Amino acid sequence: MVNGEILEHLRQHSSLSELDDSVLQHLSDCARKQSIKTGDVLFRHGDPADAFYLVLSGQILIEIPAISGPALEIQRLCHGKILGWSWLIPPYKWTFQARAETDTEILEFDGAAVLARCEEDPAFGYAVLKKFSALMSERLEAARRRMMDEWNPPGFA
Repeated sequence: MVNGEILEHLRQHSSLSELDDSVLQHLSDCARKQSIKTGDVLFRHGDPADAFYLVLSGQILIEIPAISGPALEIQRLCHGKILGWSWLIPPYKWTFQARAETDTEILEFDGAAVLARCEEDPAFGYAVLKKFSALMSERLEAARRRMMDEWNPPGFA
């Protein structure tokens, strides 16, 4: 996928299409297509975060790793979903873990380059922050709901 194709894809994306063309242009300049195989971990909780992703096809699981036993599945993300916000907030460490449930195609965005532009251009930074604050809220609410589903102590009504 070349830059022009990436830009057009971003223009047609439901949650990005209302961004200024200059914002979309910079985002497309910072993106590259990547393939992930079933079972591959895209990022791990606690590792340095320097990117975010847009799922083009396939399915990614967002998980919270357990101290022992299997990870707790938080969300399944498919076509058109944005993944990753930890690149935007210090200490720039992944809050969750992401793993490909199927062979998946994604756009990977250079978070460091986007963050640098956010610092240089407050209007750009504000537009990006509005988009990602909504994503943060959605992801944290999904984690809260999922943990409440799993936490069911004896005698709890």
